[in-house]
Amino acid sequence: MKNPNTSIRNFKLPSREELRKAIYSFTKKEWLVFLFLVLVLIIGTIGILQKINKSFMVATPMYGGSITEGVIGAPRFINPILATTEGDKDLVALIYSGLMRKNGDGSIIPDLAEKVDISKDGLTYTFTLKENTSFHDGEPVKVEDIIFTVNSIQDPIIKSPRRGNWNGVSVEKIDDRNIKFTLKQPFALFLENTTLGIMPSHVWENSPIELNEANMNPVGSGPYKVINVAKESSGIINIFSLEAFKKFALGKPFVKKITLKFYQNEEDLMNALKTNSVDQASSITPSNAQNLKDKHSIVSSVLPRIFGLFFNQNQNQLFTDKTILKAINLAIDKERIIDEIFKGYGVVINNPIPLNMVTFQELKPAGEDSQEIHVKEAQELLAKDGWKIGPSGYLEKTIVDTNKKKINKVLEFSISTGNALELTTTAEIIKQDLNMIGIKVEVKTFESGNLNKSVIRPRDYETLLFGQIVNSEADLYAFWHSSQRKDPGFNIAMYTNPKVDKLLEDASVVIDEESRNKKYIQFEEEIQKDMPVVFLYSPSFVYVTRNDLHGINIENIVSSSDRFAGAYLWYTKIDNIWKVFAK
Repeated sequence: MKNPNTSIRNFKLPSREELRKAIYSFTKKEWLVFLFLVLVLIIGTIGILQKINKSFMVATPMYGGSITEGVIGAPRFINPILATTEGDKDLVALIYSGLMRKNGDGSIIPDLAEKVDISKDGLTYTFTLKENTSFHDGEPVKVEDIIFTVNSIQDPIIKSPRRGNWNGVSVEKIDDRNIKFTLKQPFALFLENTTLGIMPSHVWENSPIELNEANMNPVGSGPYKVINVAKESSGIINIFSLEAFKKFALGKPFVKKITLKFYQNEEDLMNALKTNSVDQASSITPSNAQNLKDKHSIVSSVLPRIFGLFFNQNQNQLFTDKTILKAINLAIDKERIIDEIFKGYGVVINNPIPLNMVTFQELKPAGEDSQEIHVKEAQELLAKDGWKIGPSGYLEKTIVDTNKKKINKVLEFSISTGNALELTTTAEIIKQDLNMIGIKVEVKTFESGNLNKSVIRPRDYETLLFGQIVNSEADLYAFWHSSQRKDPGFNIAMYTNPKVDKLLEDASVVIDEESRNKKYIQFEEEIQKDMPVVFLYSPSFVYVTRNDLHGINIENIVSSSDRFAGAYLWYTKIDNIWKVFAK
């Protein structure tokens, strides 16, 4: 038997001449087969090489590009101390930097600060500034600028809307890079305060802040700097052109230019979107956003707004009856409100703490029971409690009045609310739902100024359909502590519960998040038990953006201007490079 290794050693590759002769001996059919196999080999080889190359590639943001955004409302005070309009706040978010910065996911990260040291008792915060940070005009950011900004906010003459956040806080320079804040008592959310934009003292200190030209030609240290301001013939500013600031503390922004155009109303803004005068916009109603889906991306996030039906027991004694409150809560079709009014851009709520504000809070799935079952349950509750349809066509019950006389009491109350379309439509849906189970409802609408002056402040309402803007955990104290029941407090449910008072007081000074959350869980349990309000919905922030905008994160947005918190990470251009070269 032959050794196979011997056969391998005797094998010889054909010579070039032998290959040539073999190829020329091919028939036409063999030639076609040969060429087909060669083509398959080439295509296969290219495909394999592309796959190998692709496995080593990664998509990365590129610098460049521009964005034009439409905003409703012209700017007036483009500074962190007095910013009030949406235009003011949007520009402040893009132009100014704070010691810390809020990320799109709600976390707080260092910005101008390199680090922060917090004392064990939570009373002292010491910040170290990054080296070589500068304002847009080239001047360095100094400790003195931070002190100037905080002192200006605390100045009662200036009347900054953010003054309350800095009451009782003292600021002290340690050296050229270190600054210390001292609090009178621990405040768990103090780091949020330090996202305040820092103003250059050399620009602002020579004239009153309200009159300084820098209000319309601002200088900050944020991701974008002003390069041009355009005005209408009337003198009203209608365009701000901004350019990426290369020396921004968190790195050069990817998008080279952002232009903000200002419009008087949503109709004008919608026209600008449809004619491509702007690429994107916020403050668009859900119905209008739906009409823009084909050419734009729609980004949304639930806002920390708590809308509900707040009961005033002092105006109507019916609200002391938990059975009635439970029936009202069951009868209102909250999902219908979300679908019809918000086109799905919102969520049903049953709690006083906004979605995702604290770590234990999350969107709970809707109950399995249908609205028909809820309505039937509400009717059974009221019937069991002695309420029957009377001559009025509504539920009635025989009760003993203060004079010990028996009278027929009709189950009725009024709803006071603002004249905004969202509120009036919600009120009508509630009225329809409650009428179905025999409760008589009258809807009273008021212009915004009158609602506040004549209804809310004197607490002159039976129920109030209204929304609470809960910017932070600290606002829960303002809305639910018994000390805030009377004007100028914001406890519009006139709610009193000593246990809740203590929980809110303790939570405001507890630094440990887990311990703080336990108190908020107890707080929610007390509110749900007492039912001072029927919680309805939280609307979503709706942001119309261009289809090629990447890097946007508005997951935990609190106010409209928060969408720009991470604008330095946005990008519209992408490059594919090998992973080893990617940052």
